[in-house]
Amino acid sequence: MLKIFKNLERRDWLLLACALAFIVAQVWLDLTLPDYMSEITTLVQTEGSAMGEILFAGGKMLLCALGSLISSAVVALIIARAATDFGATLRQKLFGKVLSFSMREIGRFSTDSLITRSTNDVTQVQMLLVMGLQSMVKAPVLAVWAVCKIAGKNGAWTLTTAAAVAALMAIVGVCIALALPRFKRIQALTDDLNRVTRENLNGLRVVRAYNAEAYQEKKFDAANDALTNTNLYAQRVMATMMPGITLVMNGLSLAIYWVGAALINAAALPEKLGLFSDMVVFLSYAMQVVMAFMLLVIIFMILPRASVAAKRILEVLDTEPGIVDGERTEPAEGARGTVEFRHVSFRYPDAEEDALHDISFTARQGETVAFIGATGCGKSTLVNLVPRFYDATAGEVLVDGVDVRQYRQRALRNRIGYVSQKATLFRGTVASNVAFGDNGRDDMRADVVEAVYTAQAADFVEKLADGYDGYVAQGGANFSGGQKQRLSIARAICRRPEILIFDDSFSALDYRTDRTLRDALKRTCAGVTKLIVAQRIGTIRDADRIVVLEDGKVAGQGTHEELMRTCAVYREIASSQLSKEELA
Repeated sequence: MLKIFKNLERRDWLLLACALAFIVAQVWLDLTLPDYMSEITTLVQTEGSAMGEILFAGGKMLLCALGSLISSAVVALIIARAATDFGATLRQKLFGKVLSFSMREIGRFSTDSLITRSTNDVTQVQMLLVMGLQSMVKAPVLAVWAVCKIAGKNGAWTLTTAAAVAALMAIVGVCIALALPRFKRIQALTDDLNRVTRENLNGLRVVRAYNAEAYQEKKFDAANDALTNTNLYAQRVMATMMPGITLVMNGLSLAIYWVGAALINAAALPEKLGLFSDMVVFLSYAMQVVMAFMLLVIIFMILPRASVAAKRILEVLDTEPGIVDGERTEPAEGARGTVEFRHVSFRYPDAEEDALHDISFTARQGETVAFIGATGCGKSTLVNLVPRFYDATAGEVLVDGVDVRQYRQRALRNRIGYVSQKATLFRGTVASNVAFGDNGRDDMRADVVEAVYTAQAADFVEKLADGYDGYVAQGGANFSGGQKQRLSIARAICRRPEILIFDDSFSALDYRTDRTLRDALKRTCAGVTKLIVAQRIGTIRDADRIVVLEDGKVAGQGTHEELMRTCAVYREIASSQLSKEELA
């Protein structure tokens, strides 16, 4: 738990040091009040005492109370500021860490869990800092100081207070032992609730198309009830502490009065006034001891859940990315736009077999190399090794004559224009999506327009009310699948990369648009190397080289005509898509 506080900035440590000083001042003021109360009790019981003396002592009590109030307010303000800064720092570090993760780490934690850790878990740690830190510092200081004040006053009273403290510790210990396992489950159940909610929202069209609303409601109810019941059990257990502490506190008051009454009754007349004054003061200090333990209860109510949240945050922050940056930023001399696979094999984490096995080919500058094969044969996996979304488990992937593992990721990816299998757009404008990322140039309006025309997207973009500044909803929800694909292609072209990767990026386009777009790519991106994953023979038959994959292995490679003669797998795919005239 303490490890997470290493992420506090220097400014936050200074704020917390100031808060500590004010907390100590507040405790001193609170513990000074009983002394003045004793003085007033003695003055009231003593004949001949002047009213001015009593009022003066009362005035000092009021000043102490006012000082305690001001100190408490200042502490609350300081800690709130430090906790807010701390939460911002944690979220920033978590977001930066997640950005550095490879797809392997993302899959390990799951998207839903990472969202929960960046939001709900950070909030739990903030609550501990806001509500718990003051209690964690104040409680021991108050308890020790109060015990020192009452030590030696009277053995019977001290024994009574010790018994009350033991009872408090027993109540708190039992409650924590019962509630802690539940608090550990709450965060995992929150992940599950987020997962169900996210799945339902993302798949809303499918849910409605299959009339599966009732089925989804049952899934949500199951996750929601599990979280609710666990929360209720934990909160009910913790709720029993307050009545228990109140019972102990009232019992302690009665015990001190009962012991005091017996002592005063048995004492001589001159000693009665002193014993009564001591009883009043002792009761005040004993209540301060109990209050210290009540503050500890606040900690015990927050700490278990915050501890689990901190552990989950640290799991992310302590995870080392599987993709490690190299040192190289420049390619080998004379090599531009070349991609080479040398006996590359790849296996997904925890998989039993290789997804790719012994893949070798070379794509030279300006060439178009296409990949085709049955679903699940490894086409997307293969092209994802080029921008290092994963690293090959064997062999080498070279870009511009250099192993991709030797590049800085930023330098490598600046050479690549990537169009993913699922078209992804971000909330903003058409221009902000096409000019997305760090392209190394300031004024890109002309490049955006050129890229949109090349991607055959100008016909619908220029019809928007605001044209290139037209609104794009989250995920591109206000565009069709084919429109999103064309905007994604425009984004890749706009980078003016050395290498273009199309991961099945023409599937939502009609044949006419597909053909027109590929012709435009030949003209505007003539010197750019293109790697194309496709399902349709028509999309790739003009490629300089076609690599046919079967079960993660190369079944053949060559031009369309060569493969029709030499590769049975390719002929089978072609015969299922092309007419006899086209095959001839």
